[in-house]
Amino acid sequence: MTTIAIVGAGRGLGAAVARQFGREGFDVALIARNEHRVKALATDLGSDGVNARGFTADVRDPSSIAATLEEITESIGPIEVLQYSPLPQKDFMRPVLETTPAELVGPIEFSVYGPVAAVRQVVPGMRFLKRGTILFVNGGTAVRPKPDFAGTSVAFAAQSAYAEMLHDELAGDDIHVAQLIIPGAIDPESDTKSPEAIAKKLWDIHTGREEFRHFAEPLD
Repeated sequence: MTTIAIVGAGRGLGAAVARQFGREGFDVALIARNEHRVKALATDLGSDGVNARGFTADVRDPSSIAATLEEITESIGPIEVLQYSPLPQKDFMRPVLETTPAELVGPIEFSVYGPVAAVRQVVPGMRFLKRGTILFVNGGTAVRPKPDFAGTSVAFAAQSAYAEMLHDELAGDDIHVAQLIIPGAIDPESDTKSPEAIAKKLWDIHTGREEFRHFAEPLD
């Protein structure tokens, strides 16, 4: 049995993805900063029949995320699917003319250093398995920057470029790298942007293994 590691797991999308992949036979590793919350989520998912465990890491600290993914591999098993989907902090979303160089450090750590560390940790195991999927989940500013959200617009664009390069570079190893863009906020009442609908979309991306970029719904 193989494992999905969900970086940025919470009670919305993270829980929905855990249930979706858990139903398909995956063990689930939930990764978040708050130990109490992530372990409580794992317990709740266990009540639903999902084999889930909670782990802590700070995605802004590359050594932290790398160590946690190594711990997951050693304690649960090889990671076949990595999902990188932590929610950006509100202070990353400042107007472009008010954004200083120092205020871009956090977004870049969050959206570039974190995923680079995560990918470097899991790719050797995926190559050993001879299969793997890396899923990046981003907001609409990843492809359409907004001047009021300068930090995420800059950092998501950098993450998009990195992910697309990975898609091309790893295809020959049967490691599929894909990006899902969610325009606007996740909406529990939406047919296309509810956590459950997005989780099903991510499962379809994992199994379909086609193009790099996908959209939960069209951009306005």
